[in-house]
Amino acid sequence: MNDRQLQAGFREAKKITKKFAKTFYLASLFLSKEKKYASYAVYAICRLSDEAVDELTFSNPKESLQKLESNISEAYTEKQLVEPLLLAFRQTINTYKIPKEYFDELIKGMYMDLEIKRYRDFVALYEYCYKVAGVIGLIMLKIFGYKDSTAEDYAIKLGVAMQLTNILRDINEDLIRGRIYLPQDEMLKFNISEQQLSDSKADDNFKNLLRLQISRSRQFYNQSLEGIKLIDNSMCRFVVLCMKEVYSGILEEIEKNNYDVFTKRAHVNKLKKLRIIFKILAEKRYL
Repeated sequence: MNDRQLQAGFREAKKITKKFAKTFYLASLFLSKEKKYASYAVYAICRLSDEAVDELTFSNPKESLQKLESNISEAYTEKQLVEPLLLAFRQTINTYKIPKEYFDELIKGMYMDLEIKRYRDFVALYEYCYKVAGVIGLIMLKIFGYKDSTAEDYAIKLGVAMQLTNILRDINEDLIRGRIYLPQDEMLKFNISEQQLSDSKADDNFKNLLRLQISRSRQFYNQSLEGIKLIDNSMCRFVVLCMKEVYSGILEEIEKNNYDVFTKRAHVNKLKKLRIIFKILAEKRYL
């Protein structure tokens, strides 16, 4: 293996993470160099899979996803690789013994985005959230380290909570792509039609629907807390706590915006992120 190519791959992964995952990148600065760059390598691959199905610039998203699936499979073989990013990815999965099954599930979730535009109920939505985010929790847990296998269940819960948060934040963007992730049976229960979503109407019925979704997300966040204690490294626990608190903050912003997810995209600004980080440091909840 060419060490220069490998380092170039990790630099590329860092660049992708810094550009597209600002919250994680900020928190990752507290990690050891090895875990930091391993996390970047994994994030970059996950980001590429996400782009393959979300970016309108891809003329053939299925073909792009198939190519990525093939590249991931090759990384798990001893076949010679030339692409630096894949070299960094292979080094990471070998170092931390990350099962290929996790990435198989992730890719299946991405295919769901190409094939499924509606989810009949939360059971169906949970399956999607598990594949595209729960398994990422499992992947990161391998990098961060743990001794008790029950940590895996909690990692899945945190991943699902974060994906549910993304879904609420991105309702408007997903509509543009023709997707509605809100469970269809719950939309019916609150008398919310697809036309109402298209008309960007945040009436009382819609607000009640979002209150239910936010409450569910918070339940998953709260359940995940026990698992953070099971992570070996204190700085890794700190990073996970930061991610949990910042993403929870998005739910608070949705509430502050009076549930208007159509004209206001809920986000946690950099100043608030820094406050969250310093608050966790001061309270030493990660120790």
